[in-house]
Amino acid sequence: MSDVVLETRGLVKHFKQVRAVDGVDVHLRRGETLGVVGESGCGKSTLAKLLVGLEKPTSGSVMVRGQDMTRLKGGDLRRARRNIQMVMQDPYTSLNPRMTVGDIIGEPFEIHPDVVAKGKRQQAVQDLLDTVGLNPDHVNRYPHQFSGGQRQRIGIARALALRPEIIVCDEPVSALDVSIQAQVINLLERLQDDFGLSYIFIAHDLSVVRHISDRVAVMYLGKIVEQGHDVAIYDQPTHPYTQALLSAVPVPDPRLRGHRNQIVLEGDVPSPADPPSGCRFRTRCWKAQHVCAEQEPVLQIRERSPHPSACHFAEIRRIH
Repeated sequence: MSDVVLETRGLVKHFKQVRAVDGVDVHLRRGETLGVVGESGCGKSTLAKLLVGLEKPTSGSVMVRGQDMTRLKGGDLRRARRNIQMVMQDPYTSLNPRMTVGDIIGEPFEIHPDVVAKGKRQQAVQDLLDTVGLNPDHVNRYPHQFSGGQRQRIGIARALALRPEIIVCDEPVSALDVSIQAQVINLLERLQDDFGLSYIFIAHDLSVVRHISDRVAVMYLGKIVEQGHDVAIYDQPTHPYTQALLSAVPVPDPRLRGHRNQIVLEGDVPSPADPPSGCRFRTRCWKAQHVCAEQEPVLQIRERSPHPSACHFAEIRRIH
């Protein structure tokens, strides 16, 4: 486990009564991409903010290279945060419209002046623009002069400025056209190969996550309900919620439509302010029994689940 660059232990974030993140344990290895999927409101974006320090956890720890980020302060925290950066979801609101692209990408150098000498910052910014596939001569342009895909590349360049080892991508392509999504995903993969980056890739688009991820964690109401390698999750899902998610993915081939056994969940998603007792998915689950209400299932490998699954009755069900 010495190659683990990021690890959370019992990570919890409550907003008064709302249990946004409620006991999450994940780890990320060097050069790996961990995809985090789930419905809107399951706690994915809150988890991202906790990882980069934009929110303080109610309890638990965030370990980056063996250092607990929740316990660091002042200069120690500032130095440690260089190693984990974030690409925001919306390329239209995450860039300051009053700042030039050069100022946006160069701002991290102002906060961490020892990373690049002052006389070399202009060249460093131009190099970053070139790295993400933009014209280095456009440093004096403003965000409104770029397309959505180009703006997201600017956000990626800003995240790369401090030479981090970990980048948290919070739905980085959800606001982009499909053709542009592919370009940005390919860029992220190339940068990972070039710089040895590790990604936490958060999304609700299962096909995008499958394309880029090495491992996948499925979230539901603030908890990880299933976790494993991408092939295991997509081809051998064992948690009923994961199976329902996969069955809802659109089938691109018109000849195959209607042949998939789609799982239709009943009822609404419970409120994170008042989650069900025991298993949080039991109110919508076709397998639910008395034990599901009385005992919360632990995320672990089970008799019929070769990878960790938080279900008392976990078993492989292939979704075709």
